[in-house]
Amino acid sequence: MIKDPIIDEIHFYRKEYAARYGNDLMRMVGALKEKECASMRVRLNPGPKLLYKKAEKQLPKDFVG
Repeated sequence: MIKDPIIDEIHFYRKEYAARYGNDLMRMVGALKEKECASMRVRLNPGPKLLYKKAEKQLPKDFVG
């Protein structure tokens, strides 16, 4: 496998961040939520995804086209 310094750096910071919170996922999520609440940025809600209706008519099984 080829060593990629960018990937190595990402892994380093990820391990450092996890160690800061004792590798406890709930503590990491809690810290991120606190940071998000303290931020003055506007949080966007993209809303529900639109589902497309199925075709009104289905082609007959013997249709050759």
